[in-house]
Amino acid sequence: MKEPSIGKENLGAVIGAVTGALGGLFAVAIPLAILTRNLQALSAARTFGLVSFLVCTPIAWFAGGYLSHAMTKRLGEKKAAMIGGLIGGLFPVTGFALWGFYMIMR
Repeated sequence: MKEPSIGKENLGAVIGAVTGALGGLFAVAIPLAILTRNLQALSAARTFGLVSFLVCTPIAWFAGGYLSHAMTKRLGEKKAAMIGGLIGGLFPVTGFALWGFYMIMR
């Protein structure tokens, strides 16, 4: 199986990018809303949410594309695309959410 070229589009990359983009918008603000028990805190961290969105989307695109390609042989094309895309999308979002918890707790 030939490795995909850098940034090659596939379903896993698209699922990863969508997951990363949507998760990135709220990854920093959700810890703030949870710890303050205030739903309005989701709009308080809009700048950090935009930065997280802009960083998570391309990282999730590449991670989702490569993970889904690596899993294709074992799981089949559709399952690998869904699982690889979700894992690839949640990878940068988890990092930003942990960074959000760190920033709030210090």
